[in-house]
Amino acid sequence: MDISQNLTYVKQEIKKTAGNAGRDPDEIKLVVVTKEKPANVVKEVLEAGVKSIGESYLQEAVFKMELLSDFGIEWHMIGHIQGSKANRVAALFDYIHSVDRLEIADQLNQAAQDLNRVLPVLLEFNLSGEPTKYGWRAKDEKDWERLAGDLETVMEMSNLEINGLMTMAPYYEDPEKARPIFRKLRKLRNFLRGRFEEHDLPELSMGMSGDYHVAIEEGATILRIGSAIVGSRT
Repeated sequence: MDISQNLTYVKQEIKKTAGNAGRDPDEIKLVVVTKEKPANVVKEVLEAGVKSIGESYLQEAVFKMELLSDFGIEWHMIGHIQGSKANRVAALFDYIHSVDRLEIADQLNQAAQDLNRVLPVLLEFNLSGEPTKYGWRAKDEKDWERLAGDLETVMEMSNLEINGLMTMAPYYEDPEKARPIFRKLRKLRNFLRGRFEEHDLPELSMGMSGDYHVAIEEGATILRIGSAIVGSRT
């Protein structure tokens, strides 16, 4: 497997798909997901020109961070965060995609305050209704008004920089089936912009190896791509 070659191909696909959709490819950020991959794979990704690395598991990420501390990596937490680990996540990661409930938002905010930093985060939503997916449950649009109460509290947290929204679509053989999920996240973002006018929420983190073309067409600004670049997890 040639990570550099895979990365070149994915970047070309991003550029082509964005162009066909009338979008500027430079507004789309690529985060390479290396969970369950060894540190030497992360190093290969860095050498191929990508500095934004996504991890899901704190302990695994810490090991890689220690080994690769001199490489100037921008570490993205994309996985579910346990409350007991919020302090370390806030201290170690540059960007958090998976703020999925009020409790964890509050813990991250408190930790960031203690660290005297403002933490860039995304709010995660479950738009498919799958019980195995994390995030505020927002499959039914009639529930969005109710969610706004929780979200108002989060928006007011002084040490969280709310940059946008994140979701995970179910796995489909046909990526077209993920389109309604991505479209709904964009619609939810528009709804929240109307409710919280001081928050532009520019980022939409959606799209992975199997469906990133559709995500780009639906407005993704951050892609979380793993297996298409670093190979399948074992």
